[in-house]
Amino acid sequence: MSVEIKVPTLGESVTTATVAKWLKQPGEAVQADEPIVELETDKVSVEVSAPQAGILGPQAAKEDQEVEVGALLTTLEPAKAGAVPAAKAAAPEKKAEPVAAAAPAKAAAPAPKAAAPAPAVDAGAALPAARKMMAENGLSAQQLAGTGLGGRITKGDVLGFLANPQAATPAAAPKPPRNDDPREERVKMTRLRRTIARRLKEAQNTAAMLTTFNEIDMSGAMALRAEYQESFVKKHGVKLGYMSIFSRAVVAALKEFPAINAEIDGDDVIYRDFVNLGIAVGGPNGLVVPVIRDADKMSYAEIEKTIAGFGKAAREGTLKLDQLSGGTFSITNGGIYGSLLSTPILNAPQSGILGMHSIQERPVAVNGQVVIRPMMYIALSYDHRIVDGKEAVSFLVRVKQNVEDPRRLLIEV
Repeated sequence: MSVEIKVPTLGESVTTATVAKWLKQPGEAVQADEPIVELETDKVSVEVSAPQAGILGPQAAKEDQEVEVGALLTTLEPAKAGAVPAAKAAAPEKKAEPVAAAAPAKAAAPAPKAAAPAPAVDAGAALPAARKMMAENGLSAQQLAGTGLGGRITKGDVLGFLANPQAATPAAAPKPPRNDDPREERVKMTRLRRTIARRLKEAQNTAAMLTTFNEIDMSGAMALRAEYQESFVKKHGVKLGYMSIFSRAVVAALKEFPAINAEIDGDDVIYRDFVNLGIAVGGPNGLVVPVIRDADKMSYAEIEKTIAGFGKAAREGTLKLDQLSGGTFSITNGGIYGSLLSTPILNAPQSGILGMHSIQERPVAVNGQVVIRPMMYIALSYDHRIVDGKEAVSFLVRVKQNVEDPRRLLIEV
């Protein structure tokens, strides 16, 4: 009896995915737990594995096709004696017989139906989650510009319209096709990259975003690492890095200025007595922000181990969906790529993000003397709707003080 392989549950609020790549083809034998197809969601890539050994049936969804949770992907026939040869023999039989070659032509007849929704967007072109949200807010399909496959309306399209109705109004006339130069290469954006682009633009459209700057003398932090690095590694099995020092400094400052750890929800402000710290990590598919949960309760070693695990998972593409949600504040370190100064963009719906940068030796004045010190520029981008300028500047000054003299954290001053 064949087993249906469907799109699995992909996490909270994730209702659709895109078939990124088929790892196994129809007729191939697979083992239990062997990956057969890779799905790409708004946040991460997910591999769907075979529940048991068997022979793969036909594909119910093609690559680059958008599929909903619970949709059929393929079937799996139990592995039996002679099943593999039969599957293999089927392929050349289709090529050899003219009659078999005609069969796909009949199967291709429904193709015009699939192309029909593209020219115009109607209520039927909205995905289920989007359709529900449209009904709740009294919206029609004509008010929205669908960015999903074939012009379908996604939940993100509805959220974008609600946040900024004017910006989301569909264009009156379609954009004329671009004439590509033969020396150019056109590559389709991945679902993750499209989501990153949409979320960053939403953050700009919805938040009153402002950035304030300061600089840190890293001499104290560097001396701390040099003095305790060897014993820290021996005891904890991980290096003491700057990220844990900044994380602890940020956590202490957030406790003092809770608005920067808060969130706007409609006409309400949600304040938190915990810190879920997002740490921006570069991966092969782009920048992701896994979350250190309850970072305010963690030691330097626990933070370093968690960050190291995130980095490894990001490089291998094994980050889980629940690791990328629930953040209350974020830190991004452009300094590892050589950035000297930048203005980070908010990770909505968060109200603040700290940007770290390269450490560079510069002449500075200390007690009336010009000395050379290792300096780092830091930047805080914040939502001015909820965070006042005084709070933002004071927060950044507190981070500076905590990093320059980590002993302040021990005596809580």
